[in-house]
Amino acid sequence: MLRLAFWSLLFLNAALFAYAQGLFGTSKSNEHEPARLKRQFNTAKMTLLTREQAEAAAKAATPPGGGDTATGSADAASAAASAPATVAANAVTPVSAPAPAPAFACTEIGPLDAANARRFEARLAALDLGDRQSRQTVQAQDVTSWLVHIPSQGSKEAADRKVAELRELGVTNFYVMQGDSPLKYAISLGVFKTESGAEALLAQLGKQGVHTARITPRGPQTVHYVYRVRELDAATRRRIESYAERYDGAEVKNCG
Repeated sequence: MLRLAFWSLLFLNAALFAYAQGLFGTSKSNEHEPARLKRQFNTAKMTLLTREQAEAAAKAATPPGGGDTATGSADAASAAASAPATVAANAVTPVSAPAPAPAFACTEIGPLDAANARRFEARLAALDLGDRQSRQTVQAQDVTSWLVHIPSQGSKEAADRKVAELRELGVTNFYVMQGDSPLKYAISLGVFKTESGAEALLAQLGKQGVHTARITPRGPQTVHYVYRVRELDAATRRRIESYAERYDGAEVKNCG
């Protein structure tokens, strides 16, 4: 009996709570759940559309160029994704600089006698020139002295007349050269072991009025060597010039 009374009271309370929440409508409008839903959606103002009207409304609601925008967005996303890879590829690939052109196409060094040529070749070996280096033999004079003289007068009579002129100028140290050579009938005024000594005498003779005297190096003709090097840069050319400065008579110049 008590159990029945308990369940009855519980059911009654639940019904009162539902009524208070309006689940069964209100007493004024006698509103039920279907009526409440009808009021909520305002069905009186709703209008049924035909198929053509619905399609037109859907097209009007779609933004212009929507398809293109989506495609453009996809392309932009693809480009953005591939951009790092492209940048990375460009960063990895080095840009090779063009090789500098040789400053000197052909350089000639010499002449050098046999002893100096051996020393010079030893220095060139450190430059690793390979087949760019070549050597030629030439005939050159090994200078052992310097002759101060008046060139050949062509005959004994002409030489005698020049001797008389020298005596009038106060020059007494001379002799007429003989033999079968280009210097036959030349007048020697002095022989020196150094070029500076010969130049000093030439200056003194000029003060005395002798202006036709000359200096000629003397010595035997021997084999000398001339070196040619191709395609040199400026730095290597300077090194070779510094080597050549160590040897008397060696010149560094451009060649064809």
